Amino acid sequence: MSKIQPALLAESLEAILTHAASKKRSFQESVELHVNLKNYDTQKDKRFSGTIPLPHVARPRMTVCCIGDAYHYERAQKAGIPAMNIEDLKKLNKNKKLVKKMCAGYNAFIASDTLIKTIPRVVGPHMNRCGKFPTPVSQGDDLSAKITDMQSAIKFQLKKVLNLGVVVGHVGMEQDQLRQNTMKSVNFLVSLLKKNWQNIKSLYIKSTFGPVQRIF
Repeated sequence: MSKIQPALLAESLEAILTHAASKKRSFQESVELHVNLKNYDTQKDKRFSGTIPLPHVARPRMTVCCIGDAYHYERAQKAGIPAMNIEDLKKLNKNKKLVKKMCAGYNAFIASDTLIKTIPRVVGPHMNRCGKFPTPVSQGDDLSAKITDMQSAIKFQLKKVLNLGVVVGHVGMEQDQLRQNTMKSVNFLVSLLKKNWQNIKSLYIKSTFGPVQRIF
């Protein structure tokens, strides 16, 4: 059962969208959910990690590159998706700086499932260390749909601090779309916590440059 008051969430989202509309930026601001946890010992308690797709695309500006075999490489090019093949990776010659530069050029990668085991042998461990190891795709997958799924997904992962932050949408969305994304994000996070709502100290939402709105 959610402990977020619907009226407070609606008021907070309205304030975010109103502020964003009053100060137009040259880019679309993200809407972020920030979480403060309590009664958690990051040294002793099991660190959780979980990914969930949201009802609406949260990060439309997220860039994804396809590392494809002949089939996927051609499909990606036809769909206007940035693409590389294994020969492009071999040109990097396992050079750490070049691989890191490639990783920095995109938010995420997808790769043909036939190449997943080959990629580490060609580029070394650097993609994995950058947190950019590719998501596998098979021949039956729709590449554009796969990328949309990635743009819609969020990940909660507890590390050494009790603060978490994820992008749940952007200011170009309808208020109800933001409400749905926010509620699904919060409820999923609560399900990952050992004592559910008892581990939530506070919840805030804000746009990239907007004021913080406390919703719990």
